[in-house]
Amino acid sequence: MTAYLLLKWVHILSSVLLVGTGFGSAFYLFFIHRTQNVQAIAAVSRLVVKADYWFTAPAVITQPLTGLLMVSMAGYPLTQGWLLWTLVLYALAGACWLPVVWLQIKMAKMAATAQASSATLPPRYWQYTRYWEWLGYPAFIAMLGIYALMVFKPA
Repeated sequence: MTAYLLLKWVHILSSVLLVGTGFGSAFYLFFIHRTQNVQAIAAVSRLVVKADYWFTAPAVITQPLTGLLMVSMAGYPLTQGWLLWTLVLYALAGACWLPVVWLQIKMAKMAATAQASSATLPPRYWQYTRYWEWLGYPAFIAMLGIYALMVFKPA
């Protein structure tokens, strides 16, 4: 196995972890909110935060490192349109993801507090939920765009 193929494997694996964990976490949190069950929301919120620390954050770091190394090894100039668009879309996804992580941490703490005191979730929780959801749409669309650019590498 060549170094390039090993990097490519790590790059693909980390992209699967990045998008898969993000989509899976969003799926579970989105639908658990519809139940308004504070205990379930607290449990899922706590796990979503852990998933971001364990899977998403390492993949966020691995993606550009392996991608830039492969670009260098393959001899692609960074000025190619598809590469520039990939970087722009990755920055957009990251600009959405960072506040989402902050929101998820705050939401998990609010849910844990509500669960511990047998209270309902405060209005601020639901406001954060709306922000969280609306930040997820452009991030997910950006990641789909990146996948398309990586596969098709348009001129």
